[in-house]
Amino acid sequence: MIKLYNSYTLKIEEFKPIKPNEVSMYVCGPTVYNHAHIGNARPIVVFDTLRRVFEANGYKVKFVSNFTDVDDKIINKAIEEGVSEKEVAERYIEAYNNVRKALNVIPVDVTPRVTETMPEIIEFIDKLVENGSAYEVNGDVYFSVDADPKYGELSHQKIEELDAGSRVEENTQKKNPFDFALWKKTEKGIKWDSPWGEGRPGWHTECVVMIGKEFNHGMIDIHGGGKDLKFPHHENEVAQSECCNGHHLANYWIHNGMLETAGGKMSKSLGNTQWAKDVIELNGANLTRWLLLSAKYRDALIYSDETWETSRTELGKIETVLKQTELKTQVNDVAFGDAYNEEKYNEFIEQMNDDLNTPNAYMVIFDTVKLLNQALRQREIDYKDVEKQYNALKKMLYVLGIYIDELKLSKEDKETYNAWSKAKAEKDFETADKYRAVLSEKGIL
Repeated sequence: MIKLYNSYTLKIEEFKPIKPNEVSMYVCGPTVYNHAHIGNARPIVVFDTLRRVFEANGYKVKFVSNFTDVDDKIINKAIEEGVSEKEVAERYIEAYNNVRKALNVIPVDVTPRVTETMPEIIEFIDKLVENGSAYEVNGDVYFSVDADPKYGELSHQKIEELDAGSRVEENTQKKNPFDFALWKKTEKGIKWDSPWGEGRPGWHTECVVMIGKEFNHGMIDIHGGGKDLKFPHHENEVAQSECCNGHHLANYWIHNGMLETAGGKMSKSLGNTQWAKDVIELNGANLTRWLLLSAKYRDALIYSDETWETSRTELGKIETVLKQTELKTQVNDVAFGDAYNEEKYNEFIEQMNDDLNTPNAYMVIFDTVKLLNQALRQREIDYKDVEKQYNALKKMLYVLGIYIDELKLSKEDKETYNAWSKAKAEKDFETADKYRAVLSEKGIL
């Protein structure tokens, strides 16, 4: 049984899919005007891991995540560089996909783009205008939050208690300060014809329409993203879906916590970011994923030298015991089958099924590391026992998206290792040191 914290109900709930053994999941993707920073990588890793957990439980997952490829920031960057918006968007879509790949992410099933969904977006806005949920003023179209009596249900806020001046952009054209743009009249940059004149869509409308297009206009199981999207973005998605489609958008709303530094939340606007591509290049996919999953996904993750060092030490222990296992089995010509410690693996999955409780899952991993170390230290090694612990550990790491390369010994490597062992046994330390240097240089010791 998989349990997830639902931001809509503020409760941990048993997951019950709309269709048996299937999961429909949509996660808000990036606005592609710059590189992704390491804080943007957290939802990439969290929702890829959630997908893996579902698949480990036998579910078939359809995972959709969009690219917002039209936006003021994209338009301004294109004008600044003297290129088209498409060129800017393509550059950073490619960069974002490279980050996904570098993080061992299972390829997303569908990645719709706003520019490829324009007819459907215009049709959707027109329906809202026709049913009185939206209105046009001087070429701009706004959604009327008063049309949704439950507005604020996702973020659990009451309109009258919100500060319009600090939470939303004030606009004298609006009937209500919290009304938000569905269509923006524009005179610069990329634009499309519409019943209200030339312009482009508002951010909050785009995801609703892409979800409808990719999932046949029905409810989906899971809508995900960072906590910073809950209001107003996801709140506004809910309101539009209910007023246009007549139903809620998703059964479960899953929001991950932010990365926090000494200066507060990591964001481009605060200037305290590190590009994800640079972090991954420096630390590798495995260590980066281990760190990003080290805290409960709903909690803030403290991003510091200390958390990196802790993660490096923890992952190092796992890498060491796997390497020792591969070394001993290959030197002794032992081949493993598929047997694994089912008890430990099931314990790990149980923790992951409990709202992605990665800290507890990590504890199960270290219990398995301990069992594997104990098995390797026996005078007479029981390789059947070693096989079970090793395979269980590898299966757990796969669910976390951590792929540790296996040690591969050549015939020459085995001969050098055996010569080193013999020299040590004969207390010929000078010769042993020479062999050890060769093995160390190859990364075998």
